[in-house]
Amino acid sequence: MSCSKSSNNPCCPAAVIFQEKICGNFSGGTGGINRLSVWRAPAEDYIEGTFEIFNSTGSPGSVTGNITAPGSPGVGPVPPGNSAALAVITPSEFTITAPPNASGKFCITLYKRLIP
Repeated sequence: MSCSKSSNNPCCPAAVIFQEKICGNFSGGTGGINRLSVWRAPAEDYIEGTFEIFNSTGSPGSVTGNITAPGSPGVGPVPPGNSAALAVITPSEFTITAPPNASGKFCITLYKRLIP
């Protein structure tokens, strides 16, 4: 069944945009370069996302964030004591690559379109 929204046919409810925030800490561990899987979702489950990384001042080197999304260049490299963020369309995965003994925080803001 299809529906066209007009003043004479209000059968289609408006979509609702749901916002979700995920924040946490990351650590590069003690071995070689570490790739940390931070978040994953089915493809096209979210319409947009903003991904931010803060690399602590005590980190020995830069960290980067890889975002699986069409055309995404990723976040960073982020030098110690700095942060960087990137917004992308239809994200499905976020990983952080960090050198040994690196640490910091990440925040993800996701938007999902829900049709009631």
